[in-house]
Amino acid sequence: MSQARPTLGTVCVYCGSGAGENPAFAKAAHALGQTLATAGVGLVYGGGDLGLMGIVARAVLTHGGHVTGIIPGFLSAREHMLIEAQELIVVDDMHQRKHLMFEKSDAFVALPGGIGTLEEFVEQLTWTQLGRHKKPIVLANINGFWDPLLELFDKMTGQGFIRNGFELKMTVAERVDDVLPAIERALEATPSAAESKAEADIAAKF
Repeated sequence: MSQARPTLGTVCVYCGSGAGENPAFAKAAHALGQTLATAGVGLVYGGGDLGLMGIVARAVLTHGGHVTGIIPGFLSAREHMLIEAQELIVVDDMHQRKHLMFEKSDAFVALPGGIGTLEEFVEQLTWTQLGRHKKPIVLANINGFWDPLLELFDKMTGQGFIRNGFELKMTVAERVDDVLPAIERALEATPSAAESKAEADIAAKF
C-alpha cells in the first residue's frame, strides 16, 4: 500500500526573542499563532516567552492550540521559558534543540528576527539543497523585513554560488494569511514515499 503525501500537523516558527521596532512584527506573530491554532496545527518553537517568540506562542495558547517549546537549559532564564506550553522540553545545547525542532515539525516558517532566526532558517535551506529533507519552508517577509536577504540570495545566484540544481526551495509570503496556504501547496507538490522510492529505484538503474 502506498503512503500518502505528508500532512501538516506541526509548524516550526523561527523568530526574534525581541519584538523589533515595527509594531507590524508583533501583529504578524500574534496573527500567525491564531491562524495555527484555528487550523489545528501545533506550534514548535524555541520555548521562550520574550519578544515575537512569546507573542506567537501565547497567541496559539489563547486560541486553544498546542505549543511545543524546546529550549536549552542555559537559556531557560534568559529567554523566560514559557511554562504554560503543553510540551516543554529542556535540552543540553543548541544542537539538540535544533535537531528536536526539526524532528517534531512538518514545515518551517521564519518571521522577523536576529542572527539566531537567520541561522536556523538558512540551515533548513541548506539541508534541502543537500537533499536531507523536503519539508516546506516559508519566509514571512513582513513589511519587507527580509528584502535585503532576498537580494543577497539573488546576488549569490547571479554570481554562481547558488547553481542549477541547488536552487533555494522556499516560498516567500508577504502576509501571514499566505503562510499556511503556501505550506499546503508545497505539501501537495511533495512526492509520496512510494513515489520517491520509485524514482530512486529508477535512478539506481542508470
